[in-house]
Amino acid sequence: MMQRRHFMKTGLLGSAGILAGFPLLKTQAAAPTALRTDWSRITTSALRITKIRYYSAPNYHKPLFNQARGIVEIETDGGIIGIGEGGSKDMIEQCAQMIIGADPFRIEHIWQYMYRGMFYPPGREKLHALGALEMALYDIKGKALNIPVYDLLGGATREYVDCYATGYSKSKAPKEEDRAKDCLAAGFRCYRTGPTGGMGDKRFDFYYNAKATIELSKRIDAAVGGSGNWAIDLHTRFDTPEALKICDELQKLEPYFVEDIVRSENPGVYKTIRQSTKVPIAVGEQFGDRWDINELIENRLIDYTRVTIPNTGGITEFKKIASMAETHYVGMIPHFTGPLSTATLVHALGSSSPSRCMIEIGGGNVERPPYFNEDYLLFDKGKIALNPKPGLGVKFDPKKADFVMEITANTKYPHPFLSAPDGSIHNW
Repeated sequence: MMQRRHFMKTGLLGSAGILAGFPLLKTQAAAPTALRTDWSRITTSALRITKIRYYSAPNYHKPLFNQARGIVEIETDGGIIGIGEGGSKDMIEQCAQMIIGADPFRIEHIWQYMYRGMFYPPGREKLHALGALEMALYDIKGKALNIPVYDLLGGATREYVDCYATGYSKSKAPKEEDRAKDCLAAGFRCYRTGPTGGMGDKRFDFYYNAKATIELSKRIDAAVGGSGNWAIDLHTRFDTPEALKICDELQKLEPYFVEDIVRSENPGVYKTIRQSTKVPIAVGEQFGDRWDINELIENRLIDYTRVTIPNTGGITEFKKIASMAETHYVGMIPHFTGPLSTATLVHALGSSSPSRCMIEIGGGNVERPPYFNEDYLLFDKGKIALNPKPGLGVKFDPKKADFVMEITANTKYPHPFLSAPDGSIHNW
């Protein structure tokens, strides 16, 4: 019923835009822009990107590229503004200078242009910026067509997305196993813990913490009754001998998954890990686009992928990984990065078909940033419902964030790129 109401509101997906004063579908080719790619040659929409602004999130100071909380606004000449989250100032600036004048409806083409147009394959820091910008493009398109992003992605495939909590700060229980019980009682599907040690100035002893982590896992498993009600992230802290020692003991228990068993630089090591343990393996928190994780999925070396938005480069890339995961019966349990990214994950997972999907809620507490509307995330009792409002369903108040920069023109030094005969982006 909700989807029908949205469809009726759109007047065949166009009248809302026309009534607002801008045609959504082009009838004529627009004037060529200063870009090295001609955005006018394919008639998709009459909208054009005119400005891109970047804000920093107040009181968020983690110096982590891949958990950046910067807010991106992409403004169009039709008055529609889309929002995204992620990316560093330098990366956003470089990418934004490539797409002023672009048709925001051509999301995949814009992504390919930013991804491949600089010749060198992007690193994970640049992917984070691409993900933020692409997020905003989907928000624009959903708002223009007056439908939620999950309808742009094929429509809802589930009523809600389950959540798991890493820690549970609402609980005042002194023991972690009791906090895990409180977490499940609050409706979360799973409680996620980590290894012992590794914090503060005390040096990390592999042997001691392997034993201590095993004992902690046993206590949590007994407290929550196994049955996949808990999981553990080994956080890449252990070398292979200790990591496999832990996995040997955890096989006897029932964790939902064991994450980042060893370091992530060499994914091929999971050929050895998979042969050496039967625990459900989760990997991908530190990864980016599909080429980071495709071999682990295609060779069935993992059971769950932890790749997330915007780290993958955006919604489209995440959906491509979701299709790959479904093909190989791999579940999706994305890592948490930021509040808007979490809202975006609901649209992506809520329109995907892998049978096992969960979203991480850090500490078990949904963040309520003052610069977003209070109901930006429809969270209740450990579950997040799909947001039926147009676009991502999130309203941004720029007055409550810290303005950093505004981009209104393309770079004067465009990098060369090639187009194939059919107009698609080609490597230079």
